[in-house]
Amino acid sequence: MSYKHGKPGRSRTTLKSPETASQGQLSDTKDTLGKKFTLGKTFTLGKNSVLGKKPRGKKPAGDRPPSSALWASEAAQIADAAPGLVGVAARAPAASGIVTVRPGWTCDLSAIDPNADGGLDKEKAKEALIAERARIKALQERLYAEHQRSLLVVFQAIDTGGKDGTIRNVFEGVNPQGCRVWSFKVPSSEERDHDFLWRYHAKAPARGMIGVFNRSHYEDVLVVRVKDLVPDTVWRARYGLINDFERMLTVSGTTVLKFFLHISKDEQKERLEARIAEPEKHWKFDAADLVERKSWDAYQAAFTDALTHCSTPEAPWHVVPANRKWFRNLVIARTIADTLEAMDPRFPEAQPGVSEMKVPD
Repeated sequence: MSYKHGKPGRSRTTLKSPETASQGQLSDTKDTLGKKFTLGKTFTLGKNSVLGKKPRGKKPAGDRPPSSALWASEAAQIADAAPGLVGVAARAPAASGIVTVRPGWTCDLSAIDPNADGGLDKEKAKEALIAERARIKALQERLYAEHQRSLLVVFQAIDTGGKDGTIRNVFEGVNPQGCRVWSFKVPSSEERDHDFLWRYHAKAPARGMIGVFNRSHYEDVLVVRVKDLVPDTVWRARYGLINDFERMLTVSGTTVLKFFLHISKDEQKERLEARIAEPEKHWKFDAADLVERKSWDAYQAAFTDALTHCSTPEAPWHVVPANRKWFRNLVIARTIADTLEAMDPRFPEAQPGVSEMKVPD
């Protein structure tokens, strides 16, 4: 993986999800546009693919190195000062087909099929994506108007994993006034002069906003590990610091939603070859990606550890089978829409008597 340069209201309308089935099953449903789709059959995963194995010898939270920024204690102070605005974020189960890493258990990426599509029909899934975008757009408007909480969506993947394409397809039509996308490249000299979380915290979404991280603070336990940029003791200590940071964001009113886009090594090869073969994709190609590909196994190990150590009740990791782009886009859009629905943002109350007011000629 290489860095590349490059007030509550009195009334509301409930936007129903096209899927009401529990995680692990897809069934006939009706979307918000009034079209009926057959979303397929039961999609199940062996328990080890979700839960893996109970980690051996994992240190309890109290034994981890304390955060130099004291995120955890700051979070407690925020909660005491503004109890009406903080707490565990409202969450919805991930869409069927996504594997959520249970906190406290070991993620086993090898048991998750990156080709999985949940039995969905491709064309019908593309139509359903339109409905999910409409839900996101409408709920984002409420979130922006309410101006009390925010949503942070984190995307991580190996090179060619589909982060850019996911963001483009899922957030199409969302008002850019209420959504910001940040892509984190090689740290600048100023960023290197601060703690590793400084540049990410500066871009965390403000109240009313959706923030999207294309790569994120997890680069500092992934790239730095594989490239041996810092000692083991440094990047290992960052797992606890990241958990404290995300907990602080959560109790401050930011729901953190994290997706790992899981592709196969063969799929990465095809995508790199396409960038070489198709002139219109040459701008995407970086020869450094061919070097990084040699470290595939090292990156898979780094991803596995990050997913295992940093999937928490406040901010669990969601592993998305991502070889099939159309499936990836739908289940991520659905999970974002369901999360916003669970957050239940509402338009502020109107000024008294506004409906009787007259606009002068």
